[in-house]
Amino acid sequence: MGCASSIHISDRVVYSGKESEESHSPQQTNTTQQSQQQGNPAQGLPIKPSNFKTTLTEVQFGPMKLYEDQLQVLLVFAKEDSQSNGFCWACEKANFKCSIARTPESALECFREKHHDLIIIDHRHSRYFDAEALCRSIRAVNSSENTVIVAVVKRPDREEATVMSLIAAGFNRRYVENANMMACYNELIQLEHGEVRAQFKLRACNAIFTALEQSQEAIEITSEDQVIQYVNPAYESIMGYQKGELIGKEIIEVPKSEKNKPDLLETINSCIRKGKEWQGIYYAKKKNGDSVQQNVKITPVIGQGGKIRHYVSINRPLNDNNKTEKSSDRVQAESQTDIQSCKHKDRRKGSLDVRSTTSRGSDGSSQRRHSSMARIHSMTIEAPITKVINIINAAQESSPMPVAEALDRVLEILRTTELYSPQLGTKEEDPHTNDLVGGLMTDGLRRLSGNEYIFSTKQPHHIPSHLTTPLSLNDIPPRVAQTMENEDSWDFDIFNLEAATIKRPLTYLGLKIFSRFGVCEFLTCPEATLRSWLQVIEANYHSSNSYHNSSHAADVLHATAYFLCKERVKQSLEPIDEVAALIAATVHDVDHPGRTNSFLCNAGSELAILYNDTAVLESHHAALAFQITIRDDKCNIFKNMERNEYRTLRQAIIDMVLATEMTKHFEHVNKFVNSINKPLAALEENGGSGDEESVKGILTTPENRILVKRMLIKCADISNPCRPLELCIEWAGRISEEYFAQTDEEKRQGLPVVMPVFDRNTCSIPKSQISFIDYFINDMFDAWDAFADLPNLMQDLDNNYKYWKGLDERKLHSLRPPPE
Repeated sequence: MGCASSIHISDRVVYSGKESEESHSPQQTNTTQQSQQQGNPAQGLPIKPSNFKTTLTEVQFGPMKLYEDQLQVLLVFAKEDSQSNGFCWACEKANFKCSIARTPESALECFREKHHDLIIIDHRHSRYFDAEALCRSIRAVNSSENTVIVAVVKRPDREEATVMSLIAAGFNRRYVENANMMACYNELIQLEHGEVRAQFKLRACNAIFTALEQSQEAIEITSEDQVIQYVNPAYESIMGYQKGELIGKEIIEVPKSEKNKPDLLETINSCIRKGKEWQGIYYAKKKNGDSVQQNVKITPVIGQGGKIRHYVSINRPLNDNNKTEKSSDRVQAESQTDIQSCKHKDRRKGSLDVRSTTSRGSDGSSQRRHSSMARIHSMTIEAPITKVINIINAAQESSPMPVAEALDRVLEILRTTELYSPQLGTKEEDPHTNDLVGGLMTDGLRRLSGNEYIFSTKQPHHIPSHLTTPLSLNDIPPRVAQTMENEDSWDFDIFNLEAATIKRPLTYLGLKIFSRFGVCEFLTCPEATLRSWLQVIEANYHSSNSYHNSSHAADVLHATAYFLCKERVKQSLEPIDEVAALIAATVHDVDHPGRTNSFLCNAGSELAILYNDTAVLESHHAALAFQITIRDDKCNIFKNMERNEYRTLRQAIIDMVLATEMTKHFEHVNKFVNSINKPLAALEENGGSGDEESVKGILTTPENRILVKRMLIKCADISNPCRPLELCIEWAGRISEEYFAQTDEEKRQGLPVVMPVFDRNTCSIPKSQISFIDYFINDMFDAWDAFADLPNLMQDLDNNYKYWKGLDERKLHSLRPPPE
């Protein structure tokens, strides 16, 4: 007989697994036969006898009244024995729904179907299956977060799993084997009223947090020491801050408005510290410096020991009703025009409408710049988003029902967190674009495949012995020096330098560019230390990667230096910003494994786990760069900096490296356009080049300097399509090979294939380049050209786009046309 998978059913127990002679007790066999005689079509589901009643347990959770359904238990035992029977009988006695799985595969399948509240896994017999591996697999399922998992272990006088290994695998608790039915019953009852009930209440917290997140009122929660622990999206929108700028800070660190009475804060504090609620009018200072009048209610929350543990602040802005009514009228007047114009927009314009409607030409730099500036006015995103939502809310009050319902749908879209992400078409419509954009702008499927692919967090590489005596600029070999003669030109060929330096271009180019910008003088750092630092950073790039290697880092460093020399950029940035940009470009991909973030998340890599599947690689690059730098005084270029200046520089470097993550691409571009391009365009329209003081005011605010630096490194990082044609083709081949290698590995490892079109046997490289230019490059470089004036780059971009289009029209999939 074959070992076909089977399900054995008792009154409230489902047995799932491989059939074997010893897997049946007489009671179970009789019940199974009875169910088969009855011809039960729902095999695999619990059978309820006629007197069976599903009971709901009422649970009080603060002011909430919850109803807990009958407990679902999954027992995972490879073989039936007295212990499994003890838990089975205990489930019957406790009136719990119970399933038994005999194999890890059937256990996972059963859990995905029923999402049990409690899982008990036999950890005593490793020869049948790995209990800890099964627990990790279950924890990889999204719905397992609130499931309690118990390990049945051997008695202490035998081999016993350590508590720490069980916790690391994801178990909540261990149970020392005891087949006595009352012992099993008591364990289940304690679990139900302990861990399981606690997880049930935690699930209810999702509803509470959803209410907080969706609330139109600004909500702030602080600790008893008035350290900010939470702010909701409405607070961010109204006050102009992001959560990361507030959480963890004391309230006293947040700027206060001068419009409040001098003793108001003292009055509020004296009231709430006594455990009393305070309500009144308060002026809060927004991030941009404006004051907003709010109706504020602050409530102390009493916790353990009868002490105040939190303060909850609910803030409602006092709006100007006249302004709101005028806004409503304007929305109604313009709504029909907007609806008509939206019909003709490109399908991506839900995120950003900055693409040119004119053909790219070679009419000279002035026309090119003029067209770039003109496109700024077609960029449709408004800011801040709260003003839009308030206007729509006001318009709804006096609108007919069909219009009000349509505005409801608009508000649903506006309140999502992905306002800047493009809305792509169907897979069939443009698979290259969907795969490319989806692969670069997601963090994978956020699940493990069952066979985890491990990228270990390796120790940083040390400098190879033959590099321990670094060269100075004067000692650079003539052939290498010759290849760097035109390093300040956009046409500089990084591949010539790569060949001349035997794949070590970053050290040599870094020496020359850092010297040109006076980085050593700024850091008060000896040239020998800088040389050592460049060498150890380059040693931590993977030369085996076809694309993400030190040649790419050197190329990005070159582009960054080129952009820093542009007049508008120099007006915007200070010396510390320039140094931060050069260092960030140098380290921005250090220790890149040649795989995307999505791959690492799907593979369950150590880096993905360390950084919670969020900006995994970019976080690793920034962190490792500083670890390498401060580990050894011989390469610590920051050693002689004053503390505050170092902190400022460090934050700027980290921010720029994180800006290279593609999931925030459209957000960075949109903020740059709305905060810098549009105000500058308005000034130029009003008075030629605009008032110098006004221009300087736009360029030099701390917020806009950050936006310029982010845009600068983003453009430097993906500037390949704007390089001269031969360089563009070489980079296209290298990135394609890296994606091909990733797809090959995903198939070998049984992982989800992130970008299926990047199959080396079927992929069209011209189509992938066209998609990348259309969705990422055109809009960004239009905005960057309008700011920095880059006619040569835009001409290269035109030429390259036409080249790829020509290959695609001939239905060629290769980098170059076949030889004639």
